[in-house]
Amino acid sequence: MASQEQNKYSLAFKRQVVQEYEHGATFAALQRKYGIPQGPTIRRWLKQFSPQPGDQTPMTHGNTTEADETQVRQAERIAALEKLVAQLSLDKLMLESTITVLEQRGEPVKKKNGTRSSRRR
Repeated sequence: MASQEQNKYSLAFKRQVVQEYEHGATFAALQRKYGIPQGPTIRRWLKQFSPQPGDQTPMTHGNTTEADETQVRQAERIAALEKLVAQLSLDKLMLESTITVLEQRGEPVKKKNGTRSSRRR
């Protein structure tokens, strides 16, 4: 399962989630925000990326490189766009289904271009 997780989430994304947790975000909020399933996923990332006591290389926003920050921003943007595409796809499917049902009932459907549906009783 760990290999699946490595393929599903980028290193930059995991670090971003850990960083947000370290800055006060809750597990539940991060799971909702990024669509991460409930379970030990974020805790595992915390163990992997959080500094251990006595560690001289703590993971703070001051130590991230510009490339890491760019990757994190890109991962956030991709996640947001994927979520938007999914929502728009659902909206489109709902509207198409509604039109189909109305047309099957024989009710006129006014299309955006001003025409009416061709299916009438």
